[in-house]
Amino acid sequence: MKVIFTQDVKGKGKKGEVKDVPVGYANNFLLKKNMAVEATPGNLKQLEQKNKAAEAERQQEIEDAKKLKAQLSEIEVEVSAKTGEGGKLFGSVSTKQITQALQQQHDIKIDKRKMDLPNGIHALGYTNVPVKLDKKVEGTIRVHTVEQ
Repeated sequence: MKVIFTQDVKGKGKKGEVKDVPVGYANNFLLKKNMAVEATPGNLKQLEQKNKAAEAERQQEIEDAKKLKAQLSEIEVEVSAKTGEGGKLFGSVSTKQITQALQQQHDIKIDKRKMDLPNGIHALGYTNVPVKLDKKVEGTIRVHTVEQ
């Protein structure tokens, strides 16, 4: 019996997949627990429409990420930090501080976990911070660390 999985079933199929399963398994387990629906022409057409809508939404997300990447490449974020002798920072500038400065100065909100800065910024000056905007789109933020 052909079924369309409505949720992931370990060892059998993932959500949205169409697979052949034994009739008893489908009727007594999958259909009863709403883990799958029968693959009728109407249900298949509905699945196809959902997939098209999801693909269009995904393309829109990629376009938005590309626009944000272009916007980030044109701006500079200024972060002030306390310094000691020789321009060395007390501590470091974290991704949290960068996201707050970006929000205040340019009204752009980016999650701090998307920034690839494992150790923070430890010196004054300019630093390019890579940002993962999407699975396929990666941008950079130019951060200028100044003395407080």
